[in-house]
Amino acid sequence: MDKLLLIDDERDMHYSFRRIFDSPDLELIPAASGEEGLRLIAERRPDLVLLDIRLGGINGLETLRRIRHLDARLPVILMTAYGTTQTAIEAMKLGAYDYLLKPFDVPRLKHIVGEALRAARAMRQIVSYQPLLEQEDYELGIIGRSPAMQEVFKLIGQLAASDATALITGESGTGKELVARAIYHHSRRSRQPFLAVNCAAIPEQLLESELFGHEKGAFTGATHQRIGRFEQCHGGTIFLDEIGDMSPATQTKILRVLQEGTFERVGGNATVRVDVRVIAATNQDLERAVAEKRFREDLFYRLNVVRVRLPPLRERPGDIPLLADYFLRRGAQKFGRPPGLLSAEALALLERHSWPGNVRELENALQHALVVAKGETILPADLPASVRAPLPAAAPEQTEVSPPAISRASAGDDSEVTDLATRLFAWARSHPQRKVIEAVERALVVQALKETRGNQVRAAQLLGMTRATLRKRIERFGIRREFDVR
Repeated sequence: MDKLLLIDDERDMHYSFRRIFDSPDLELIPAASGEEGLRLIAERRPDLVLLDIRLGGINGLETLRRIRHLDARLPVILMTAYGTTQTAIEAMKLGAYDYLLKPFDVPRLKHIVGEALRAARAMRQIVSYQPLLEQEDYELGIIGRSPAMQEVFKLIGQLAASDATALITGESGTGKELVARAIYHHSRRSRQPFLAVNCAAIPEQLLESELFGHEKGAFTGATHQRIGRFEQCHGGTIFLDEIGDMSPATQTKILRVLQEGTFERVGGNATVRVDVRVIAATNQDLERAVAEKRFREDLFYRLNVVRVRLPPLRERPGDIPLLADYFLRRGAQKFGRPPGLLSAEALALLERHSWPGNVRELENALQHALVVAKGETILPADLPASVRAPLPAAAPEQTEVSPPAISRASAGDDSEVTDLATRLFAWARSHPQRKVIEAVERALVVQALKETRGNQVRAAQLLGMTRATLRKRIERFGIRREFDVR
């Protein structure tokens, strides 16, 4: 039974609420003052408070402040017949769940009370996470306990112990610059400069000057000599982000720096020698760019000494609670408020979302939730609409894959399949310890089960195999431990 505490000094309001909320599933607890209401909160522990602004003794806003101090997770709906814009703003700033004007529209009142009670129930199902990471990892912002991220951490350690050139690949928002900074932070060059250059953000005609500098009179507007990033970074580390967007001419000069450690400024003849470690990153498929003659093959091999592939967030959903905990703590510091806690339903939505924007999108979603949340608990309604969007409805189960579905699956674009095979072999070369066929087959089964929320019949349809064959794959790969398959 839900408990509703009504704090109002008008007896008529108590009578009206008993009639409006006459239900065996709801207990109405009356209080005639803020002081009495605070005492009853401690004694009766209500699920929701309806609080009048104008009270004898301490007023409604002060009562709300004290309620928030007692239990910040208790939803409070403020009510008044003398509403002003300033009062409404102040109430919401103090953390009121909602604000209603008298006289009430009864259906709307019931709707808001129902929503608040559902929020209260969600707040009792808190999912909290005690950080297991070292503080250093939090300072760097690289978080993850999934096997894929553990491999990344190992590579960071190995790269930090050497001066090897590294190529960091991954989708936008996966944290490539954070990895570059971690390599630098742990390297012997950590006391020397670290400079990051976004090659896609600088116009092509200016990028060469930005990297290598120019001499006075080298071009219109070059009124004095300029030292480029490589010279500024002598002895340290330069991070070239989005290197796949570089022009062929600039690629040539980068190749020379990597091979010989020398270059000339734009418009100059004097050779400049530097000692700089290069870490590059891209979200492009450089192997394809090389095949299409958009990127120099020799530069690719110079950069690809050690490849660090950052997995997209959808491939490591087990890391979402850790990342959410970190971003909620950081967001709380940024906004000057207590850290938010995730309800079970909100966490389920985060783990279900595909995160096309990866970790960056997750951080933005949680900042949004912190701003709009009415209490300390993040509820589903506090998340952006894109995260709350429902999954496609499941199709009716069938006993077997239909022939048309199999024929459509086998009629794919051969060029796309060839491209996928090329990328898979590139991955296999960089992970010689992994069995590529087994890894791909397992990933396809896992993704099909994710897409169908564990429905084996629909997953088999997507994969173009029988349900019996799919069951064998599930047993072989031990996937039953990860999904509630049926």
